[in-house]
Amino acid sequence: MEPVSIVAAAIAAGAAAGLTDTTKKAVADAYTAVKKLLAVRHDSVDVRSVERDPGSVARRAVLVEDLQQAGAGGDEELVAAARQLLVVVQQHAPQIEQIIGVRLREVRAGELEITDIASTGSGVDIDNATVTGSMKIAGVRAGAQEPPDPPVARS
Repeated sequence: MEPVSIVAAAIAAGAAAGLTDTTKKAVADAYTAVKKLLAVRHDSVDVRSVERDPGSVARRAVLVEDLQQAGAGGDEELVAAARQLLVVVQQHAPQIEQIIGVRLREVRAGELEITDIASTGSGVDIDNATVTGSMKIAGVRAGAQEPPDPPVARS
């Protein structure tokens, strides 16, 4: 996963974790750390739309674009903080995977490929999609099973 996608996923996970009663202080602290780094170093990036709807693929895509334009992918400290947030969310609020899993709505694409999805929730949820070429979904592991391995924080 590219660095800005990691940051966007972490923002969505942190925002989604904030919506549950099981959120631990560690998640809130890690989420605040990522948001502070964004505010100080990349103040043009606005995460509020993702906070309002953390499961929205479209809002996350806009966030990824904004992060790319701001040069956030090269911010090693931000990416490390985002990775740590994902680890903390997995440890303290693993149910969030359902909220931030792959959910596609109103998709029009020439080709769609989704690979290696692991979720204790629904895995992949597609509604009203038109794919004119090949469509490949692979490696989906979903439902009541062992949760996937947590992401590993890397520096």
